Amino acid sequence: MITGGKSYVSSVPAFSNDGKKLLLCTGNTVSVFSTSTGMQITELEGHQAPVTSVFVVPISTSASKVLCYCWTSSLDGSICYWDFSVPELMKKVDVQLPIYSMVIPGLLHPQIHSNGKPSDLYAYVSVEDTSKQGDKSKVLRGQIRKCNLSESRLLGGVTLSETQHPEIITISASGEFFGIRNKQRLHVWKLPSKDSEHDVVRKMTLHHTKKLTILAFHPTERILAGGDVTGRILIWRGFGKRIFSANEKQINGRVVKHGEERPGVIGDDDADSCSTWHWHAAEVNALSFSSDGVYLYSGGREGVLVVWQLDTGKKRYLSRIGSPLLYFTYSPDPSLSLISCADNQIHLLEMPSMELSKSISGIKPPCSFPKIYQDSFNGIAFDHTAGLAAIRTENYRIQFYSLFDNREISQVQVCERNHQPGDDVTVFVTLLALSIDGSLMATAEVKLPEEGIGGLVCLKFWASGSQGGEFTLSTVIYEPHSDAAISAIAFHPTQRMAVSSSYGGDFKIWIRNNDQQSNQMLQKSGWRCHSVGTYKKKPITAATFSPDGSILAVAAETVVTLWDPDKNVLVAVVGETLMPIVTLSFVGRSEYLVSVSQGLKPQLSVWSMSKLSISWSYKLHAEAVACMIDASIFAVLVLSNSSEKVTCEESSVPGSNGLILLFNVEDPVPLVTWSVKKAQGGALAFLKVELSLLNEEVTDEKSSQAILAYVNSDHEYVIFDPYNRKDHKITTNHRGNLIPLEEAGRSGYTSIYGELQEFDINGDSTPQITFVPSERPWETIFSGSSHVLPPLTKLCSVFLESLLEKRSAVQD
Repeated sequence: MITGGKSYVSSVPAFSNDGKKLLLCTGNTVSVFSTSTGMQITELEGHQAPVTSVFVVPISTSASKVLCYCWTSSLDGSICYWDFSVPELMKKVDVQLPIYSMVIPGLLHPQIHSNGKPSDLYAYVSVEDTSKQGDKSKVLRGQIRKCNLSESRLLGGVTLSETQHPEIITISASGEFFGIRNKQRLHVWKLPSKDSEHDVVRKMTLHHTKKLTILAFHPTERILAGGDVTGRILIWRGFGKRIFSANEKQINGRVVKHGEERPGVIGDDDADSCSTWHWHAAEVNALSFSSDGVYLYSGGREGVLVVWQLDTGKKRYLSRIGSPLLYFTYSPDPSLSLISCADNQIHLLEMPSMELSKSISGIKPPCSFPKIYQDSFNGIAFDHTAGLAAIRTENYRIQFYSLFDNREISQVQVCERNHQPGDDVTVFVTLLALSIDGSLMATAEVKLPEEGIGGLVCLKFWASGSQGGEFTLSTVIYEPHSDAAISAIAFHPTQRMAVSSSYGGDFKIWIRNNDQQSNQMLQKSGWRCHSVGTYKKKPITAATFSPDGSILAVAAETVVTLWDPDKNVLVAVVGETLMPIVTLSFVGRSEYLVSVSQGLKPQLSVWSMSKLSISWSYKLHAEAVACMIDASIFAVLVLSNSSEKVTCEESSVPGSNGLILLFNVEDPVPLVTWSVKKAQGGALAFLKVELSLLNEEVTDEKSSQAILAYVNSDHEYVIFDPYNRKDHKITTNHRGNLIPLEEAGRSGYTSIYGELQEFDINGDSTPQITFVPSERPWETIFSGSSHVLPPLTKLCSVFLESLLEKRSAVQD
């Protein structure tokens, strides 16, 4: 079993003391990367829930070697102490409350008792009090608590602050101050010179008129910066000089004590001055002072890093990053820093030139689309042989990601455009398709009209390069279906042929030309339209080729039709469903076709091509279907509540749980079921893996095997053997270890996404349409709707047979 697709940017990363290693919070683990190569070195495994913060223990002045220790916190309510050079878990502290953020001031400046022994080490954690129930908008569930790490206990009765939700804690470089943002306020605490259980932590509050998003402390002076939702940056200078230094202060004839919040806005805050800078058009997400305090770095949704000179307010930029910025982190090595981006990518920068040295790229997160394109069924395409996933990204690119190696292979720029903030995006890559051998790619993009003018649909064909995942543009076709949107794209399995369908009511078959220029000895190749087909002017919603390419199945909204792709001749009309069909898939080299209908009455149907009727079907909301190429096996991803009578809006809640059902196409009873999470928007694919990677002998007849890949809505994935043969093991190339797969049955199997559930077919099955061949077919051949008639070749023979019988009856 292989897992991957973790987020590298869920929390602030941390550098090792020598700057040669980078620690990233990745799900339930901490991944350690090399800053020189950008490759993963090891993982810290021990938490049972997502890791929320990591703090590296700094080097003391007397240390003779580089320390490789760190502290981590997690939503599982634990704090762990690691030696990440081994790696080894040294200590674990159980807080028993989900920890969303943590700072450890004592790491920056360790304190020593008068007897020479080190003082206890304390952590300040942002936790969620899960015992409080009620209206989330009114109950204060977020708390700032104090924890004694030396004695492994949370201090009772010490709650520094309560907020509506847990907030992220930011600490100053000196370890003297830490703070949080809370709506239009910044709460700042000053630590005592000797931190102990009984020492009072003083608090002050700075106010603003807009909601604040982030804060940052100056490394040496009492200067604090805060960013808000409008893109403004506020600089408070000399904060806390009065309220943190006097026992009490008289303001406007009123005595104000330590930690008391005072009403008012900026002019009434305890700071010598407050200035405002404004360049960002949207909220500020990244904010950090340089290590010497001369510059302030800021970033947001524009994908631009702005460098402000603190004394003058002058600025310079690092643009074309291509994604919204989340964090800016300095390394102990002054020549190195990094920026974390929302597209799950980390860029290492050479300072002070800010030149990009290398990037660590994780799998791209799901794209946001207009509502009309949100239900696009092929959000992820797969290269089944190479084990690659092709994913549409926010910056108009296609990312090719190796599911076996858990790393990015390449990116293809579909549209030559710079990154734009979400509200301004008018171009979307709506569809993506790959040929079976991965040598061809097709993309469809849409430019939205502005005030009803300027809309454009574009179909592009791509040819693979010398390396996997590299593609060059071959042909561009503007408005391939007039002004109608493209609903599906599919490639022929053996020929240079493709089909595109549209909601405008037609489908087009495209073929690739190869013309040799004898004079220049250059190879020119392009795609042209071979033929056009329609069916009763119905919207064409899905299309696919049979495994041998002899049949093209086209869904005319609710009707399944079969065509000869070479002659563009309608061969047969198979049948009709209640709701529009969104996908069609042939199951291996069998005679069966699987269709998925979505709407108020979703349906999963299996059609028999020999009988031209439904073999069996279920009332299920299917998200994805994957079929084996060489076997009569297919898998379907369904929402767990899809068997209930719910509306489309209720059944498509993001993050919904679901089931993966494995079927033999001739049997309506699932072979195996798995319970999965985040099924809404997920994807399935059967990938080929060499038997040399499995604990099986390679024979002349068989050298590879199909394994199943599931990608959830957050693009986390798992690859496993659906048969679960005993002692099968799959090599994870990026880790180098072997993980055995347990033997599975119809129940009791446990996957990393949950436990297997029994699948009840009695309540979810739609009435099965039976087909019994008749010895006198002409008596019933014209019964029912006209669109279910057999093809003309069969009708002619049956009709002549009926005439002969009538003639012989008259003669008798």
